[in-house]
Amino acid sequence: MPCGLLRHLCLVTAHDLGRVERIGETVHRPVGPWTAAVHGLLRHLEAVGYDQAPRVLGFDEQGREVLTWIDGESGPDGWAKVIDDRGLIAFAHLLRDYHDAVAEYRPDESTCWSTTTAGAVGDEVVCHGDFGPWNVVWSGDRPIGIIDWDHARPAPRRHDVAYALEYVAPFRADTECLRWLRYPEPPDRRRRLEVFAGAYGLTDIAGLVDAVITVQEQDIDAVRRLAEQGHEPQATWVAEGLLDELRARVAWSRANRHLID
Repeated sequence: MPCGLLRHLCLVTAHDLGRVERIGETVHRPVGPWTAAVHGLLRHLEAVGYDQAPRVLGFDEQGREVLTWIDGESGPDGWAKVIDDRGLIAFAHLLRDYHDAVAEYRPDESTCWSTTTAGAVGDEVVCHGDFGPWNVVWSGDRPIGIIDWDHARPAPRRHDVAYALEYVAPFRADTECLRWLRYPEPPDRRRRLEVFAGAYGLTDIAGLVDAVITVQEQDIDAVRRLAEQGHEPQATWVAEGLLDELRARVAWSRANRHLID
């Protein structure tokens, strides 16, 4: 769910898909049933001194949440940052650092997130839920922030790892990698998966391809349910045929797992 693509519009979005707006050094974003949960998460990160997430400043006169702006490159610019090994490793380190910072956060089981009502159980953490290149802010070749936390929710750490790997292995055809994702040549997906997993701290990559496919399937269900509830931009995405595209991505992953597994 590439919600982070909205960030660098820096003005009221077309089709009123969320009225995300930058005003000075703040970002004003629409709220949802999950906003209180996300604010609790962001306040926890602030309390433990984690400085790579926006700070909660309150609400504006339109009822939108107000967060601090993290200055740097993100959105479409983020894709180019993870092409070489240095960027890919930094991206993995960023995710691991976040997971470690949030490990002790135990929200109540009645906490309402975008796709579930739950607290963290066992060794689960509150995952970012949308950890893709577009949702990382970069200063040069250094990642300095994670944005767009609307889809945070408790899950095993591997959920965020698998979600990220779909986009940075990537689980995409060579033509898409070359035309849209900034790759100068077809990627060695297996090696990139190993580099990311090792940088994150995994000692075993067994099951990661299946985990990515599972997350892709879960994403289809999440987008569909959010659209049925009338949330944007999912409602517009579904109306424009995104579910068919997501199903095609799953089919590609299943048919081409030999490139990665």
